Amino acid sequence: MSHFIDRRSSSKNKSAVNRQRFLKRYKDQLKRSVADSVNRRSITDIEGGETVGIPAKDLSEPVFHHGPGGQREQIHPGNKEFIAGDRVPRPEGGSGQGPGRASRDGLGEDDFVFELSRNEFLDLLFDDLELPNLVRNQLLGTTEFKTIRAGYTTQGAPSNIDVVRSLKGAIARRTALGAPYRGRIRELEQELAARLAQGAPEQDPLVLELRAEIARLKTRIAALPFIDTFDLRYQAFTREPQPSSQAMMLCIMDVSGSMDQNRKNLAKRFFILLYLFLQRNYDTIEVVFIRHHTIAQEVDEQDFFYSRETGGTVVSSALNLAHDIITERYDSSQWNIYAAQASDGDNWDSDSNLCRDILIKQLMPLMRYFAYVEITPRQHQTLWYAYQEVKRAYPHFAMEEIAGAEDIFPVFRELFKKQEA
Repeated sequence: MSHFIDRRSSSKNKSAVNRQRFLKRYKDQLKRSVADSVNRRSITDIEGGETVGIPAKDLSEPVFHHGPGGQREQIHPGNKEFIAGDRVPRPEGGSGQGPGRASRDGLGEDDFVFELSRNEFLDLLFDDLELPNLVRNQLLGTTEFKTIRAGYTTQGAPSNIDVVRSLKGAIARRTALGAPYRGRIRELEQELAARLAQGAPEQDPLVLELRAEIARLKTRIAALPFIDTFDLRYQAFTREPQPSSQAMMLCIMDVSGSMDQNRKNLAKRFFILLYLFLQRNYDTIEVVFIRHHTIAQEVDEQDFFYSRETGGTVVSSALNLAHDIITERYDSSQWNIYAAQASDGDNWDSDSNLCRDILIKQLMPLMRYFAYVEITPRQHQTLWYAYQEVKRAYPHFAMEEIAGAEDIFPVFRELFKKQEA
């Protein structure tokens, strides 16, 4: 019997398999801990890892053991307080010095603490979420292609001639066309050798005729062209649809006087959460910030969230600017375009119907997904009802209401929950 001894140094990831097995086995407990962690921490810090605790009772496993067996008699000391049938009250918990609470049953165990990496934390956070209509462009009739080799063709540009393949074809053609002549030459040479073996002189007419015929056939073989246009082969290429792994995230926010800094901070948390989510599905993401009051502007992130403005609200100005940016810089056949709009719902009454028409006729056909969040505790206004018509027309348009910071993550999950097939 052969024995193999592995003397290789242990990798620093030697427990990676056991770690993945642990994550899979206690996935439900870890997801609950991650959800609790999200409620405690700021969404701006959500992309980091996390230390989560798993109750020790969830880690216990059933085991087999030997019982005492047989019949046994036990003598218990009596007491002056209880008789048979009385219920014994549960003992009160102790007054320990730690920050935790005492166990109700008088016993306690520390929770098992597990350190999640950033990727593991985000995997559990987004496990039951998906980007609606997250399909690659080739499933939707993409115009993005990659040129690949596709064999050979008999026609093409001179620069694409495959010399080796053409020469192989020429050799095969000459071999095939010359085969009958070579067979006849072998027969004539055998006949000539037989005549000479019988003593026929060189000037014998039959010998001369046989030599002339052999020479004529060899001339026919030599006359076959070394290479012919029939032999030429060109490298063929075809265009194969390629998936698009780039996305554009369009952030639109109302910065009029009614949008105070608190509401802007709520909108920022939602935008950051969406950006982290897109990062997990696309290699390249470009973010465009559009802020608007009565007019719309494309700005950087600092101005988008922290610049102060006053005045009224005309939402259509932002939608028109968004359409111009997409048509000029982001071809919808090559970019997966997502948009998120945050507003407090204020808008000119006459402008809300215009917003509806812009979305239905211009923007939504270019979008993978459009999410609208209204940050207001009061009754909805005309913009909300106009957007409801857009939602009925396009299933990839979603809208939700946010009243406070505690609503951000539930609203996000509602917007991006997995859809039934």
